[in-house]
Amino acid sequence: MSHEKIFDTLWTIYTAQNPGSRRVYELLSAEGETIINDHVAFRTFDHPQISIDVLAGEFLENGYVYKGDYRFEEKKLYAKHFEHNSDVHAPRVFISHLITSEFSPFLQQTIRKWISAIPASKLASPGLIYSGNLSGLPEFEVFEKLRKESEYAAWLYVNGFCANHFTVSINFLKKHDSIQKVNAFLKQNGFIMNDAGGEIRGSPGELLEQSSIRAGMVKTQFVEGIREVPGCYYEFARRYPDSDGQLYSGFIARSADKIFESTDFYKH
Repeated sequence: MSHEKIFDTLWTIYTAQNPGSRRVYELLSAEGETIINDHVAFRTFDHPQISIDVLAGEFLENGYVYKGDYRFEEKKLYAKHFEHNSDVHAPRVFISHLITSEFSPFLQQTIRKWISAIPASKLASPGLIYSGNLSGLPEFEVFEKLRKESEYAAWLYVNGFCANHFTVSINFLKKHDSIQKVNAFLKQNGFIMNDAGGEIRGSPGELLEQSSIRAGMVKTQFVEGIREVPGCYYEFARRYPDSDGQLYSGFIARSADKIFESTDFYKH
């Protein structure tokens, strides 16, 4: 499968499960905008069978190379980012994992059980990144308990393997050509912005500005019945040239730390 087909598959699943994100795409398209993906992000746990490098495998086999890593002390996360070696318009890939050893025995035991329930054939499959939750019906009581320690762990426990978010590159937008204009347009159309740390993270001086909407609430089947929990979200990024005139291509850990909160549970 080519890298274009990988992203097409991810996009089809992402928009089917997250109608709010599809609506963002449709609204911007109706404004005549060309939408280029800056990056696509994934989440996992720090277990060798589902590690960052395992999830990255399909990308690495299709022209992607490792570019950098990041540590998020407060949320106890680690991440790597990858870029295509020749296609300059291919989205960057950002994969993070939760450092489970830094959490309670309850969280560690829950995650071990969750991983052990994944069929061995799926663990060996290149399609793992599209597979969603492979561990059976989640328990809402467990979801709530995980949330007290890590919203990230709770989200992953329910949603499993999928594109956590796609990211519109503001650099390619014509009408909405600043992050302020994008945010204003989204709010005018009824979207709730993730305002953790402010609606705009980063600055032109840091060479990267980012914002995101909050994940839409998705009806999800739990052991206890159907509940609404956060799904995936859409992010927006504007990159600036460095002293050599090249667009900055990395990420800022301090900014990304707050972007993670786009999937935090909220009352609506």
